[in-house]
Amino acid sequence: MKRSTVNRVIETAKEVFATVGMQLPPFGHWTVDDWKSKGAECDEIRQCLLGWDVTDFGQGNFPVIGRVLFTLRNGAKSYPSGKDYAEKLILDPENQKPPRHYHRHKMEDIINRGGGNIMVRLCKATADGQESPEDFKMQVNGVTTAIKSGQILRLTPGESLCIPPRTIHQFWGEEGTGIKIGNQRYTVSGEVSRVCDDFEDNCWLEPCERFITFDEDEPRKHYLVHEYPKA
Repeated sequence: MKRSTVNRVIETAKEVFATVGMQLPPFGHWTVDDWKSKGAECDEIRQCLLGWDVTDFGQGNFPVIGRVLFTLRNGAKSYPSGKDYAEKLILDPENQKPPRHYHRHKMEDIINRGGGNIMVRLCKATADGQESPEDFKMQVNGVTTAIKSGQILRLTPGESLCIPPRTIHQFWGEEGTGIKIGNQRYTVSGEVSRVCDDFEDNCWLEPCERFITFDEDEPRKHYLVHEYPKA
């Protein structure tokens, strides 16, 4: 994945987030040069992996399997903030998906923050981490709802669902809906959850590299969460 793509999609995410009324904190705009003056007072941002997160999961096909996320708040074992919660904004281009996955411990609410519709595919995980054929129940907009294994739910703006641990999920922007920029449409989802541990709590159903390296075809404008320089 090229650094030029990272720079471009972050600028797109800023525009889409602002369009739906989701304003970023100051560190969302700090450039590489801005970080030169940041010391230990910014350790929470560094150690809790707050900020921009762009990945193609090592698949080399970002438009189809990729993610642009911005972590607003999070806890971490390495940083004694006492926070046991997390919040993210996620850019959902139409039909762009992450790999299927579940979490061992994290419970999360996925909220449609605006733009278009979000499609969410759901099933429970078996003991060996595969898709279970069993039906189940979960909370959708606060209502207990029967879900068939592999069912795809549509969340319109303002709607949400709660995804318990060991629930395999994959979500994306519905084709033909969302804010149009260029030839693409975008929706924004929010994630409110327990602490997000992207090193130990993610279980993928296909080969996946969570934090990747880049082809540095142009200078980076912003550090990603796994690239921050030490104070």
